[in-house]
Amino acid sequence: MDAVAQNKRTVPYSKWRRPTARHTVAGISPDWLRPFPALGEEPGINGPDGRVSALVSGIGGKTSRPARSENSVGILFGISAYGLWGLLPLYFLILAPAGPIEIVANRVLWSLIFCALLLTLRRSWRPVMTALRTPQVSGTLAVAALLIAVNWFVYTYGVTSGQAIEASLGYFINPIVSVLLGVFVLREKLRRLQWAAIGMGLLAVVVLAVGYGAVPWIALTLAFSFGLYGFMKKRVGSRVDAVSSLSIETLVLTPIAVAVMLWLSSRGEATLVTESAGHFWIMAASGVITAVPLIFFGAAARRLPLTTIGLLQYLAPVLQFLLALLVLHEEMPFERWIGFSLVWVGLILLTIDMLRTVRRQPRLAKVPQPATAA
Repeated sequence: MDAVAQNKRTVPYSKWRRPTARHTVAGISPDWLRPFPALGEEPGINGPDGRVSALVSGIGGKTSRPARSENSVGILFGISAYGLWGLLPLYFLILAPAGPIEIVANRVLWSLIFCALLLTLRRSWRPVMTALRTPQVSGTLAVAALLIAVNWFVYTYGVTSGQAIEASLGYFINPIVSVLLGVFVLREKLRRLQWAAIGMGLLAVVVLAVGYGAVPWIALTLAFSFGLYGFMKKRVGSRVDAVSSLSIETLVLTPIAVAVMLWLSSRGEATLVTESAGHFWIMAASGVITAVPLIFFGAAARRLPLTTIGLLQYLAPVLQFLLALLVLHEEMPFERWIGFSLVWVGLILLTIDMLRTVRRQPRLAKVPQPATAA
C-alpha cells in the first residue's frame, strides 16, 4: 500500500487538510459537471470540500494549468452564473400570460426532469439515493425545498407584477440578513463593521417603508427566505453536490407542482397546454435555465477563493436592478434612492470587513454552496 492510499485510510474524512487555491492535479482535466464531492463518495483527488487536494498535487511533480489560468476560468464561470441569474427577469416576462404560480410549478417539474437526465448521463444517482436514505440530510433538504419554493414564487410575482426593483432589493440586503441570522440562529459574535452594516440595513428598511407607505414585504421575504435557505444548505454542506441537491429539492416539491398544474388545467388556465408550441418549449426550458447557472457556480467555486465569490454575488442584483430601471422602466422615487444607497453603504462595509478578515486569517475558506434562489 502506498503512502497516499494509507493516508486516505487512516486520516478521517473531516480531518483532511484543506488545499491551497494554487494547486491543480497533474494530467487530470477538471470535471466541471461535478463541482462538489457527493454524499456517499470517498474523498478522492478533489479533497473533502471539492477543491483539489494538495496531497495529490505533489505526486505528479507538476501542475496541469497555471494558477492564473484557473483563476481566469473560475471568474468566467462565476460571471456566467451570476449573470444568468441577473438576467432571469427577462425570461419570466417572455412567459406571459403564465402567472407566477404556473411558472414556479413548471420550473419545479422541468428542473427535476433535466436533473434526472443529467444524473443519468453522469451515472450519479448513487449520491441522491444515499442522501434520501439519510434522514438528517433528506429532512434538511425538504425544509430547504419549501423555503426555495417561497423564494421562487415571491421573486416571480415581484418581477411579473412590475416590482422587479423591490425584488432586486431582496438580494441586495440578503448578505446583511445572513449576518443577522448568524447572530440569532448561530449565536455568532459580530465585528463592528458587521454591526454597522446591519444598522444601515435596518435604517434602509425604515426609509423604504416610509417611502412605500408599507413594509417592503417582497424584499424582506426574499432576503429572509434565501437567508434561511442558505442556512439549511450549510447544514448539509458539501455532502450533496449542487445538481443532486436540486434534484432532491424539486422531487420534494413535485407533488405540489403537479397538483397546481392539474388545478390550473381544470380551470382552463394552464398556458403550458393552451398557448402555442413555442410557449410550451420556452416554459420547458426553465429546467435548463435553473440548473445551468448552478453548474457554472460549482465550477467557479472550485477555482476561486471565497472572497472573489463574495464579490461576484453582487452582480446578480445589480443586473436585476438595472433591468428594472432601464429596460422595464419601473419608477425610482427619491426615497427609494436613499433606501438603496443605505443598503449599498452597508454592503460596502460588509465587503471591507470580509477583506480585512481574509488578510488577518490567510487560510482557504470553505467552498460556498450555490445559490439557487433566483
